[in-house]
Amino acid sequence: MAVPTFVDRVTLHVAAGRGGNGVASVHREKFKPLGGPDGGNGGPGGSVILRVDPNVTTLLDYHHSPKRRAEHGGHGAGAHRNGAHGSDLVLPVPDGTVVRGEDGEVLADMVGAGTEMVIAQGGRGGLGNAALASAKRKAPGFALLGEPGDELAISLELKVVADIGLVGFPSAGKSSLIAAMSRARPKIADYPFTTLVPNLGVVTAGDTVFTVADVPGLIEGASEGRGLGHDFLRHIERCAALVHVIDTASIEPGRNPVDDLDVIENELARYGGLEDRPRLVALNKVDVPDGSDIADMVVEDLQARGLDVHLVSAASGVGVRELTFAMARIVQEARAARPVVEATRIVLRPGGADGGDEFTVKETGEGWRVRGTKPERWVRQTDFSNDEAVGFLADRLNRLGVEEKLVAMGAVEGDTVLIGHPDNAVVFDFKPGIDAGAEMLGRRGEDQRFTEERPAASRRRAIDEGFGDRAEGEARADVARRVDGPTSYEIGGADDPDADWSEDDPSLGEGR
Repeated sequence: MAVPTFVDRVTLHVAAGRGGNGVASVHREKFKPLGGPDGGNGGPGGSVILRVDPNVTTLLDYHHSPKRRAEHGGHGAGAHRNGAHGSDLVLPVPDGTVVRGEDGEVLADMVGAGTEMVIAQGGRGGLGNAALASAKRKAPGFALLGEPGDELAISLELKVVADIGLVGFPSAGKSSLIAAMSRARPKIADYPFTTLVPNLGVVTAGDTVFTVADVPGLIEGASEGRGLGHDFLRHIERCAALVHVIDTASIEPGRNPVDDLDVIENELARYGGLEDRPRLVALNKVDVPDGSDIADMVVEDLQARGLDVHLVSAASGVGVRELTFAMARIVQEARAARPVVEATRIVLRPGGADGGDEFTVKETGEGWRVRGTKPERWVRQTDFSNDEAVGFLADRLNRLGVEEKLVAMGAVEGDTVLIGHPDNAVVFDFKPGIDAGAEMLGRRGEDQRFTEERPAASRRRAIDEGFGDRAEGEARADVARRVDGPTSYEIGGADDPDADWSEDDPSLGEGR
């Protein structure tokens, strides 16, 4: 199988690094077993960055290795040690690379040495419990997870950045002309379609240095897919001027310079976007007797169209210098009118969720779907095996107003709530009325708001409610007997001297 040497279009799969997880840790030392939370944060994952490198002229490396991934962030550790930052992955691309998304939308047009684009952002590192501590939550028993980095497929399309573009039929002498004007040494032969890839040459004319590129395989019908021109016409989109290289010594029947010019112009018009470029005409091969005669016959007709016509011979060098300086004048004018392009660093962020920075709620057949940058990020950061972390997520969603919005739209307890994209949404059962913000007293890593209420707590609440309506002279123990019923104090009840009521409610000793 032939190995390509010039690649100008590839599909690249990039993945940024995942952020490291935060850690839940408690400081311990001699005589100080519980010195407070000291869990460090996770490090952010590395990003994938595209950078224009003048030394890179092809996308061949990405043709062979189309999958690239940045480094993951390190996990946090105790003693306030944060995880390491994942290293960014910098991918050099040629000047003039167009970046497209999976849907074909142009994401960036990278022109100018040093221009950068963050194509995939690394994931954020998760916070450790030291960073999550607050006045109400002094010793969190949980930490946040690191976020995954962006993953996407992009298309890189190279449009050669050349000042002058040579167009013309196969074997018109474009490659020979580039070889005569510069040190480029393209393959040259006397059969059509010798040139299979665009050739670039650096030309010096006085103090002006510019680049010249040719478009191989441009024939009638190229804009519709015939020949090779449809694959390479995009390489002259950035050119300051176009030079028609016309073969005046062609032996093909029915060919003449004027018709060749009209055919090529028609294909350029069908391709579009090149109407405003200045044109030069190079009548090539005038070293051949027949070619010189034909050139003399058509030069006045072409000049009558307002074209700058040059009679040249790539083989003998006749007229090449004059053509070179004519190109240089156009390049100078174009550069003087062109605004200065400074190296830029473009940060590409994936399209936000439907809710933007806040959130939206929409009723669907599956349930209530919540979309938004913040809720989806918080869900990704939550360790659902830790009840306290789930409680912290509930607090955050409550403060954002998600619960209030759901209730206002008609959601009731038990309804299904989905947070995130339909492909990977997290599903909850809606349970409104959970108090947010206060620290729950219980074992670390648990949140009592997500457990059933203990019988002792229910009994205490019932006694408190009945105590307000007690009869004159009735003590709290009497209210407790009335709440519990006639059998509650027959064995182990309030009248039993061996009963220990303080375990469930120490306040029941009042009034005894």
